[in-house]
Amino acid sequence: MPTVLRIESYRFYFYSHEPNEPPHIHIDRDNSSAKFWLENPALASSGNQ
Repeated sequence: MPTVLRIESYRFYFYSHEPNEPPHIHIDRDNSSAKFWLENPALASSGNQ
């Protein structure tokens, strides 16, 4: 999973092959994680890892 960006404690990354989902980015900080859709931006999911 390539890291796209790091800002302080946040890590932005994507998986190169998730064919059943629209384009999105994962964001982690400490033990928390979120996924945001890139088209019509919206929070897809969030929670602790």
